[in-house]
Amino acid sequence: MTNAFPPHEPASLRGAVDLSSLVHRDERRAADAAAPVAGTPGGYVAAVDDQSFGQVLELSRSVPVVLALWASWSEQSTQLVASLERLVNAREGRLVLAPADADRSPQLVQALQAQAIPTVVALVAGQPVPLFQGVQPDEVIDQVFDQLLEVAERNGVTGRVPAADGAEEVDGAADEPVEEPLPPLHQEAFDAISRGDYEAAASAYRTAIAQDPRDDLAVAGLAQANLLGRLHGKTLDEIRNRAAAAPTDLDAQLDVADLDLSGGHVDDAFARLLELFPTLDAAGRNRVRERLLELFQVVGVEDPRVAAARRRLAMLLY
Repeated sequence: MTNAFPPHEPASLRGAVDLSSLVHRDERRAADAAAPVAGTPGGYVAAVDDQSFGQVLELSRSVPVVLALWASWSEQSTQLVASLERLVNAREGRLVLAPADADRSPQLVQALQAQAIPTVVALVAGQPVPLFQGVQPDEVIDQVFDQLLEVAERNGVTGRVPAADGAEEVDGAADEPVEEPLPPLHQEAFDAISRGDYEAAASAYRTAIAQDPRDDLAVAGLAQANLLGRLHGKTLDEIRNRAAAAPTDLDAQLDVADLDLSGGHVDDAFARLLELFPTLDAAGRNRVRERLLELFQVVGVEDPRVAAARRRLAMLLY
């Protein structure tokens, strides 16, 4: 079966898995941001599926959401969800856990291009940030959560969900409206990508960068808009089949690296291009270097996978 790449995908703050094609823009804006987590004393869990995803997406504009794709038939994934719930609860409302049953959420599975259960992705200000696949030790997850909260704080997402029954407002919501978490040019870019206009989104981000060269969010958004533009109109099967049939075709390999990153397979994307790099001429190496630098921005330069890939690239260059 041929899977079309999702056509409407907002740019990610840090990360390439994009879920917003599952939600109509008007429904997303009308959703009640706090409703998914109401009424669970001591718990910060909001089960989600294809239909309710818009509410969780809106909630992420005030507090980071950890989206865990799991399945009842996978013992590892049920164990991981239990660990995630415990570790999220320990953050006392600074994070919310949104477990999604893969069997009941086929659109989420497709949008994530999930090739393993469990898959864990964060949502920050309506934007996806890939975290990890498979089971991880608690200490590793704790470190990931620390990094996630740092990313959220840099992007103004600092709300807290109260644990008391009936307390449905996210702390800080009265002082910081849910509908205005992004600067105007960033919101312009988000809206442009919501309607599939990637060039307009890239233009808005370039303007933001021109106004403030230190705007890391705009740099990451531009890289993501470019990535989505390159993938738009192509299918998963088309990209993978072309790359498999032509392992030395640079364009084909760049496309599949984009695809891997968009599905959260960050290490695979980096490894593909780094292994290809030594086989290319000077012009080809320069294209791969530029693409890697752009993908580093999509994932986030503070990500340890980026640091490892950057070191390997430096060794290949020098």
